[in-house]
Amino acid sequence: YTAGTLGAGLVHTLWFVFGLVVFHQVIVRWLLLVQRRLALQAVRERIRAAREEKEPVDSEMAGLPAQEDDHEIDLVAMSEESRKLLNMALVIAGIIGFWLIWSDVLPAFNILNEVTLWHHTVVVDGEKTLAPATLADVGLAILIAVATLVAMKRFPALLEILLLQRVRMTSGSRYTITTLTTYAIVGAGLIAFFNIVGADWSKVQWLFAALSVGIGFGLQEIVANFISGIIILFERPIRVGDVVTIGDTDGVVTRIQIRATTIRTWDRQELLVPNKEFITGRLLNWSLSDQTTRIKVPVGVAYGSDVETAMRLMDEAAAANTNVLAEPAPSILFDAFGDNALNLVLRCFVDSQDVRMTTLTQLHQAINKSFNEAGLSISFPQRD
Repeated sequence: YTAGTLGAGLVHTLWFVFGLVVFHQVIVRWLLLVQRRLALQAVRERIRAAREEKEPVDSEMAGLPAQEDDHEIDLVAMSEESRKLLNMALVIAGIIGFWLIWSDVLPAFNILNEVTLWHHTVVVDGEKTLAPATLADVGLAILIAVATLVAMKRFPALLEILLLQRVRMTSGSRYTITTLTTYAIVGAGLIAFFNIVGADWSKVQWLFAALSVGIGFGLQEIVANFISGIIILFERPIRVGDVVTIGDTDGVVTRIQIRATTIRTWDRQELLVPNKEFITGRLLNWSLSDQTTRIKVPVGVAYGSDVETAMRLMDEAAAANTNVLAEPAPSILFDAFGDNALNLVLRCFVDSQDVRMTTLTQLHQAINKSFNEAGLSISFPQRD
């Protein structure tokens, strides 16, 4: 009977190991195929964008994250994180599987259920009773804590791969889903951990009382930033990849974390802004619902110049630029009689933040060249 029981356990173990190996290889193969497919899709999109002359050419925005729909994705890092999650999941599944297979053969481990560390109160059929917290419960709680930490770090990458593969959504939406999923994993892990170790409300209410006092004295800003971060993820006044202006700083949103949001400026400096600033303060989002923005090119010509010719040349410069939109149409205004010049203003629109600065430079060059050829003088203040 003993030989038969051990043999059955060995056969079940071999089949279990075989299943884990096959499952591992299937998932690794799937991750490799998904990585190649997404990489090929990204290359095709870049080639199509290059053919349509929509690649970012702005020198000030070079090297920065693209707009939200074109946010660069590190497929290699995501696949590596997914493989680490897979390996840890297989280790945990292997421990649980071996325990289920050999628990009847190794009854000595049942002594872990007999070592009582403390008692906690549970409600059974409406009545409170004392339940023991054993050494086995502590081991299970530690296992849950480890699994929660691993899932918190590794699962968002796998989830983003699944979203890229199955659902067509923007990078900001994917970031929101993965962040909220991380919060849910941490919350579920904490609840399971405290339930196993028997931490009921009567034992932890002093902790919440201490936290409330701490919040009242010094943690209110941290809590406000955390709540503001959750509001940002749901309401989405800003998203990863948006071009924003906060205070005197312009830049691109690169990361939304629990306490603060990271903005990378045009000088590639990273500014950490508390999340509360985006909810309670004023925020200028250049790309929230529409990428189209207006460009203003003020030009001052000398008194006595032919204003009609100057306005026509400015209109021709705008019409010749491929980045300037035909609708809304460019407009040239005779703005005012200045102290030293007749002030003209060219107003036109571009469809992307990526070409804003480049279009300004091109318009300045074209207007300056056409004015020089026409003999028009751009006025400037003179002092003796």
